[in-house]
This record gives sequence, structure tokens and C-alpha cells, in this order.
Amino acid sequence: MLTHRIIPCLDIKDGQTVKGTHFVNIRHAGDPLELAQRYVLQGADELTFLDISATQEQRATFSGLVRRIARKINIPFTVGGGIRSVADVSRLLDAGADKVSVNSAALQRPDLIDDIAKNFGSQCLVLAIDTKRVEDADQVFVHGGTKPARKITQQWARETVERGAGEIMLTSIDHDGVRNGFALGITRELATNLPVPVIASGGAGTFEHFRDIFLEAGAEAALAAGIFHFDEMRINQLKEYLYKQKVAVRI
Repeated sequence: MLTHRIIPCLDIKDGQTVKGTHFVNIRHAGDPLELAQRYVLQGADELTFLDISATQEQRATFSGLVRRIARKINIPFTVGGGIRSVADVSRLLDAGADKVSVNSAALQRPDLIDDIAKNFGSQCLVLAIDTKRVEDADQVFVHGGTKPARKITQQWARETVERGAGEIMLTSIDHDGVRNGFALGITRELATNLPVPVIASGGAGTFEHFRDIFLEAGAEAALAAGIFHFDEMRINQLKEYLYKQKVAVRI
């Protein structure tokens, strides 16, 4: 039976973990290495580290921190932010990352997806999509959710999978940080129609939100940040609840 993954996400800015609401109102959340080790002990299935200002500042993602993380944890982790080339991917995988996440650069140059999949395999490529509801359509946004990409989310997701993306990480800007639940509708649509796992992100606030994104929307994994960073929810307790709700998880 396929088990669902719980993935804490650590947004990194200036070497520290931060958390915002609707991609703004950023506040400090702690040391990324300490948080990562805490999540491993609590039973996280994977971790995701996103250098949230790398694309806007036009610099490479933090390979030094990746090396330190790889030495300290023993579960898979994904790294994203500022990845623009096969060389960037190679550098991060060599530093110890298991997967990379690409967003803005793939929209600017879609054949980057093909290049990464060809050189490293689809299993290490997570295609991140930041989506927002605008005029009755799900639209893609880039640069930390600040600029519309003029693409429909469903169409872009399908294209990226056809090009070789191994997973889709779908973040709802409308739901991000407000803890009213994940975006069930768009998540269900992608999970139903795409042949790759969909990671739901944005809106987690209660145990029930995780249950719903798995059982009602069909997400393969769920990603959250603030509720874990500020110790408002422990992963082991979440998994115990999900297990009792007949959600397949590793406990």
C-alpha cells in the first residue's frame, strides 16, 4: 500500500528559517539544522529546504548549508531556490541533496526540465508550482508569488510532467500561512489527472486538514511549515491521528 508522506518545509533566508503569510510578512522561525534534526526525531518522511530569496537576488542556492544538512540527517531532502542549470543541480546533488525543486527557471526555460530529467532522472526533480485563483482560473505565479506567469496551473503542470518532472509540489498562495486548510479542489484535479505524485502545500492548521488532503483530494504528500516550526503540531502525533483515520502513513 502506498503510504502518504509528511514533509516539513524550511524556507531559508540569510541562513535562517523564516515563515510568512501569503508569501509575505516574514518572521524568524529558527536554525534550519536544529529544526531539521527535530523533525527527523519526530518521524518526518522527508524535508524540503527552499532558499526563498535566491531567484529574486539572482544567486545560487546554498550548497554549504546543504552539505551540513546531509551530514546531520538520515532522511531524504529536497533543495530549491535559484536553480537555473544542470550544473546547479549537479552541485546540490553532490553536496548531499536527494532531490531538487525548480520553479521560476523552468517557466523561463521549460527545456530545463527536460535537461534535468535526462541527466539525473525524473525521480530527483520536483517541479514547484505557486498557484493563485484569479478571475475564476488557477494561475501560476513566480518570484515568490509576486508576479503572474500568464499560465494556467493545470496546463503548466501537465506540460512539466510530459517533460520529465517526477513530482509536483503545489503551493496555494491563497491558502499559504492562514491555516484554514489546503486547497482541495486544485489539488484533487492535479492528483486525479497526473501520473506523478502531488505534494500539497499551503494552509495546514489542524490534523483534519491533513486527513482531508489525503482522503478527499488524493495528494500523495503534504508539506507544512509554521505549525511544525513553532511546535504547534508534532509529526508523531499527527501520524498517530492519521493512522487512526485509516490514512496509510509510516509510524
